[in-house]
Amino acid sequence: MPHNSTALVSPYDKKLRFIALARLLLRRWVSALAAAATVALALVLAFPQPLLAQADGLTTAETPEPATAQVTPQHPNHSFVAMAVRRVAPAVVRIDTERRVQDSGLNPMLLDPLLRDALGDLPNTYQQHGQGSGVVIVANPEKNLALVLTNAHVVDGVDNVEVTLADGRSLTGTVSGSDSVTDLALVTLPNSGNTIQAAQLGDSASLEVGDWAIALGNPYGLDSTVTLGIISNLHRSIASLGFADKRLELIQTDAAINPGNSGGPLVNAAGEVIGINTLVRSGPGAGLGFAIPVNLARHVAMLLESQGEITHPYLGLQMVQLTRRRARQYNADPNTLLKLPERDGALVRKVVEASPAERAGLRRGDLVVGADHQTVHEPAELLALVEASQVGRPLQLHIQRGEQELRLEVTPEAMPKLTMPG
Repeated sequence: MPHNSTALVSPYDKKLRFIALARLLLRRWVSALAAAATVALALVLAFPQPLLAQADGLTTAETPEPATAQVTPQHPNHSFVAMAVRRVAPAVVRIDTERRVQDSGLNPMLLDPLLRDALGDLPNTYQQHGQGSGVVIVANPEKNLALVLTNAHVVDGVDNVEVTLADGRSLTGTVSGSDSVTDLALVTLPNSGNTIQAAQLGDSASLEVGDWAIALGNPYGLDSTVTLGIISNLHRSIASLGFADKRLELIQTDAAINPGNSGGPLVNAAGEVIGINTLVRSGPGAGLGFAIPVNLARHVAMLLESQGEITHPYLGLQMVQLTRRRARQYNADPNTLLKLPERDGALVRKVVEASPAERAGLRRGDLVVGADHQTVHEPAELLALVEASQVGRPLQLHIQRGEQELRLEVTPEAMPKLTMPG
């Protein structure tokens, strides 16, 4: 019998084919839906702003803020530096000072007896003018005052202080407190009508090397000068810069700081004060600037406002750091007269005459390796322990003198008043 080419399909087979076709259509529909969702998500990520809408001929890209909201106007061509400066600049001031200085030079006219008889006693004093910067940190209309933070060396020994605000007004200030050890001072201004704006203080403990740094001030009398750089180093000891009478760890920056910038603020990218400009290095290494961390400045300002001055414990030692490596190199010289202990510590270079250290029996060449039951590896650690001690309360020092190890008791005294070089 010849074969029939037309296949017979049972109802059951038809049902299976229908189910398979339905499944295929369903899979294609799900795939298309997933593709559409993926495209929509990509569009949202690529264009996060809402679609532009036309309203009364004006193009708007966002919902207007309530009328009470204070929104800082921004311009697409303005950098973050401009926005930071706009925030802090109203609180930056110029400080002009006058001090009466005794003329130590010998006036040639006084050598001629005839002129002396004819003219009488000639004045041997003159007025010295100085200039620096500052930043308003408190504006209190209830007490009718504002507080300006600046460097101690800007207002040290001055007779008159004139403060010029950012808006051009000039006010007579009063030095309400000064601390030469931290090189910080507080100047009080009258603030009637709450017309003086204070700066926002940041947190210097949160800084990292590489963060932006913006310096503001009045270098060389050029008002409202702004320079930009980065944080180059943190915790730079001021003793390493040649100031043995100071106890500071400074912020180092490559933002240009010049004479007249002293006392002005160093701010971060948000316009918050992170430091008070204090030093600039000249000669080799010129271009390096240094600022006092704002956390320390805030603490000192509070003490100066309440007490007017700060008492610092004092031993009367000038020290240098000694390491094992340096001691070995020094001792390897056959012409060495004195062998140094081959260990880390603070090597006494000089004992100040009539100081607590001299009375306790410390000598030049002693190596301080411990204080107050803590190990000392470098002078900065000893200075920190001395600063944390109390005047009149004995401090135990662990020293090595030659081959001997000694324990000496030193009673800190209040640090004598010192003047920082201008």
